[in-house]
Amino acid sequence: MADFYEAITDEHRAFIAKQPVFFVATAAEGARINLSPKGMDAFRVLGPNRAAYLDLGGSGNETQAHLAADGRITIMFCAFDNPALIMRLYGRGSFVVAGEPGFDAFAAHFPALPGRRQIFDIAVDSVQTSGGWGVPRMTLEKDRLTLAKYHAQQPPEDRLAKITDRTRSIDGLPVRVQQVMPSFDPLPS
Repeated sequence: MADFYEAITDEHRAFIAKQPVFFVATAAEGARINLSPKGMDAFRVLGPNRAAYLDLGGSGNETQAHLAADGRITIMFCAFDNPALIMRLYGRGSFVVAGEPGFDAFAAHFPALPGRRQIFDIAVDSVQTSGGWGVPRMTLEKDRLTLAKYHAQQPPEDRLAKITDRTRSIDGLPVRVQQVMPSFDPLPS
């Protein structure tokens, strides 16, 4: 049975903080539905109706394109341990690209990972919880740092040169490309 809430409670916040992975879903008219897994300690609850996540450059930029076109976003967390639980945050999202005003203030909430390209700001309209009894129990072996290591080995000017022409999503929607590469902390070994 699903339960709905108007805001993120302290109990929800504690559950979210324990989850090593979350899923982001967005859509825009005439475009594919985008569903992406995320990890790397990149999600933060900023208030009862506000959350954000740090986005690293990867295969595409569909979330930004969809939010600019439509604004709707759903974040899903699911427990892979006990007790079973699935939680969805429904809302509207916006974004701040690295190098734009406001990025550094937002970035202070997150680890300074190499490859940071933007932060998604989510105005949470509602929270839904449900059983999750069909989700398998699994344990986390360790975080995968491959993406951060990939970005760390590239000189900033090479990375910027590589992405300057990526101004469209896979469905042709416009995206804003970052103009600077933020500094990052050393990666754990």
